[in-house]
Amino acid sequence: MKLYTRKGDDGTTGLFGNQRVDKDSVRVTAYGDVDELNSFIGLALAGCEFDEIKSVLTCVQSRLFDVGADLSTPIDSDHGDKITRIGQSHIGELESMIDASSDLLPPLRVFVLPGGTELASRLHVARTVCRRAERACVALSKLAAGVDEVVIYMNRLSDLLFALARRANQLANVEDVPWQQT
Repeated sequence: MKLYTRKGDDGTTGLFGNQRVDKDSVRVTAYGDVDELNSFIGLALAGCEFDEIKSVLTCVQSRLFDVGADLSTPIDSDHGDKITRIGQSHIGELESMIDASSDLLPPLRVFVLPGGTELASRLHVARTVCRRAERACVALSKLAAGVDEVVIYMNRLSDLLFALARRANQLANVEDVPWQQT
């Protein structure tokens, strides 16, 4: 099978269920931002030496494929039963991961700047990309039904990435970078 189809040469793309939409639609932006996030998580994984963080990020990467499928399949699609819809159990899964990482960290007493180790910095980049993806999902939720749980999931995921960035610094015996008012 060839990698290209030529169907998108007119500036449209197919959603799951064969509906065609413009490539700059809010829906495509949302799942495109999720795809970009997944790539940044892959970049963080490529430089990760800590098994506890690797296992969490690997799980998150797989789940982000479910998020992308959810976003690319409108709620009224004939193929909606063929994908995993993001729900409360997935949000709870993230909350458990956040708690597991946060419980090992000292309490925050100051704002933390992105930085420290290279891994922590990569995780902070992923966190900010996650926030952008979340904003795109919020925009989509105003136009389409069935996106509310994805919005919550993306909000929790950015929290998890923040906790993992701090944990990466801690595991490397590197202090978080405190914000200092100038």
